[in-house]
Amino acid sequence: MHAVETTHPVTRVDAWAVDSAHCQAHYRIVAEAEPDVLCRVLNFFALQFLAPQQVTASREDDLLHLDIVMDGLSWHRAQVIGEKIRNLISVCTLDLWPADSVGPAAVVAVAQ
Repeated sequence: MHAVETTHPVTRVDAWAVDSAHCQAHYRIVAEAEPDVLCRVLNFFALQFLAPQQVTASREDDLLHLDIVMDGLSWHRAQVIGEKIRNLISVCTLDLWPADSVGPAAVVAVAQ
């Protein structure tokens, strides 16, 4: 066996939105505080060979609050991943917006 080295991040072409420029997306997720929820959420990015730029997680009582900043994907792909995360049984809410915008007040997609 041998290790494969990469010098810079690999970006995947979005077959559904080929002409879309890559952007930076901010996900704000509120989920039930289950032991595996963080792994299940991050797995959606890992399956696309994407590593988050920033992940913040905090627990308040029975809820887990996640903030994830992801770059290197098209806005379409960001929305598709957001919908997949929203469909997890333990996810209560998901807000998604371009990371360069004002913040949650300028929410582009909200799922409850």
